[in-house]
Amino acid sequence: MVQRTVLVTGATSGIGRHAALHLARRGHRVFATGRNPGLLASLQAEADAEKLRLEAFEMDVTDAVSIEAARTRIEASAGSVDVLVNNAGYGLWAPMSEVTDADLRKQFETNVFGLMAVTRAFVPAMRQKGSGRILNVSSVGGRITFPFGGAYHATKYAVESMSDALRLELHPFGIDVALIEPGMINTNFAAQTVSHLAAYRTSDSPYAGALAEADALVEKAERFGVDPSCISEAIAHASEARRPRTRYVAPLRSYFGIFFMKLLPTRWVDAALRAFSGLTRAKLLSGRRSSLPPAVA
Repeated sequence: MVQRTVLVTGATSGIGRHAALHLARRGHRVFATGRNPGLLASLQAEADAEKLRLEAFEMDVTDAVSIEAARTRIEASAGSVDVLVNNAGYGLWAPMSEVTDADLRKQFETNVFGLMAVTRAFVPAMRQKGSGRILNVSSVGGRITFPFGGAYHATKYAVESMSDALRLELHPFGIDVALIEPGMINTNFAAQTVSHLAAYRTSDSPYAGALAEADALVEKAERFGVDPSCISEAIAHASEARRPRTRYVAPLRSYFGIFFMKLLPTRWVDAALRAFSGLTRAKLLSGRRSSLPPAVA
């Protein structure tokens, strides 16, 4: 196996942290970045204890100066990056008709514009040497949409489309582009996503009845979650394979979920998702009785 120089963004927790350590344990030289200095120090300490070739330092994907400083640091130390793992991102959960412009823009700044800013910074060196890998961490949420996740899903749909375009445009230069599409993974991502609902859980919200049970829904969903190792293994395969797949859906059962949701009539899927999310007249009326129009006979 050829040892590669890998940059992992969003490596302070969850999938990013696990993948950075997994790649380093496989012998790759890993640069792990994020915005939380305390969590980066913890990651560095674990890597040092295992004598791994991993260097953790701060980089904000929404800050052009921070990205340039990271690029300069990496290229001065290791030359060009062989594999870029665009993992930095977070989930915003809020009703689409209620979400503020500020929250929506912030979601896109990190998940979409930040991803592209980092990609643009490291592609020129890959193009110059005629090889490289770009692995964009999307989600099954880039293929299907759940209630209250419209803002987050929109960013992942964008990542899917941009990755498809990049794959076509960069192939002549020897650069492969692959999408990593995690399903329900046992990290703190879901809990952090629901935490953003706090600003929208007001007593006068037309969705108060449904939002009140968001935590319980997360607990139900997490029962189907799996260890992040399956995603790290997918990232490792996409980094090392002679011909990486264009999409990696993990765990495998998530693929079947996508398949059946696309196969069934949309109205059936909508009804199931509304029921699961508490988007019923009874539930919404229990939260705010004046928010719904009279029932149609």
